[in-house]
Amino acid sequence: MEQVDCIVIGAGVVGLACARALARAGREVIVLEAESAFGTATSARNSEVIHAGLYYPTGSLRASLCVRGKQLLYAFCERYQVAHQRCGKLLVACDEAEVARLAAVDAQARANGVTDLQLLSRAQALVLEPALDCRAALLSPSTGIVDSHGLMLALLGDAEAHGAMLALCSPVQSGTVTAEGIELQIGGDTASRLRARTVINAAGLQACQVAAGMAGFPAARVPTPHYAQGAYFSLSGKAPFSHLIYPVPGESSHLGVHLTLDLGGQARFGPSFRWIDAVDYQVDPADGAGFAEAVRRYWPGLPDDALQPGYAGVRPKISGPGQPAADFRIDGPTEHGVAGLVQLYGIESPGLTAALAIAERVQGLV
Repeated sequence: MEQVDCIVIGAGVVGLACARALARAGREVIVLEAESAFGTATSARNSEVIHAGLYYPTGSLRASLCVRGKQLLYAFCERYQVAHQRCGKLLVACDEAEVARLAAVDAQARANGVTDLQLLSRAQALVLEPALDCRAALLSPSTGIVDSHGLMLALLGDAEAHGAMLALCSPVQSGTVTAEGIELQIGGDTASRLRARTVINAAGLQACQVAAGMAGFPAARVPTPHYAQGAYFSLSGKAPFSHLIYPVPGESSHLGVHLTLDLGGQARFGPSFRWIDAVDYQVDPADGAGFAEAVRRYWPGLPDDALQPGYAGVRPKISGPGQPAADFRIDGPTEHGVAGLVQLYGIESPGLTAALAIAERVQGLV
């Protein structure tokens, strides 16, 4: 059996960031990816937003790693010439009850270390976005957008420049915790077994299943996976907006149907939220009517029949219907007792923004 130093399971944005951090620290790293290309699941099916860290509970990993990750991500994009734009976003209140909630968001953001929000009157918001309809808004100048594929390409390139290797079509079928390290059974065309001193489970949608398949790992430490689909619709024609537009969040953890832009200025709307039993990327065109109704609360000028089905992503959640939203889980040896093993569970939004900060934390654990 071949002995290696570090294995990262999963070549999404978080797995690639972890591989880069470990390789730059001088570790020998192999990244195992089940698919035929890197970053084809959650990392490729999101809004590509660089989040500021406004809503997450203070003291949570989602809050702290988002705020830290945002700083690291902007610096990384500048250094490695990854296409991005600090376009800012407007969080809009469309009635008086929502205006009151803007103050709560501002307070939450400040508690999280985000101190650049600006409360705008209706008139001030319309100066920035004349097509908008709202009572008031919060401007988040540090929110932005990024080319997620370009980001992953840069992370992989820097990891490989420091000696890391990517093995595609290499699904992890099972594992065994031993005194000599963690043994993994690898499938694919050239099935093999590898023993590693350090293993990072960054398998995203499959992270819980990978952990559950490790003999000798405490089963009680594996959360139950849940899946929630988020669909996006795209706009036919050019949008009259230069900022991202988000409705004020309600009582649930879902942030509503927001307007985001890609780096070419094309608008898309979403995501929706639907619990599903298995990974499903199908977008139902009939959902367009509900999207249009939600969007017209803040953009009444949305043309009829302007929304087209776009794409869908699936959130790798570890809390289910009726349960409070779960925090990220980054379980190292202190949590589960297995030396050299880090399990990453429930890394949904803002996972892309937080990726480099997650990698920092993982490197510190091993």
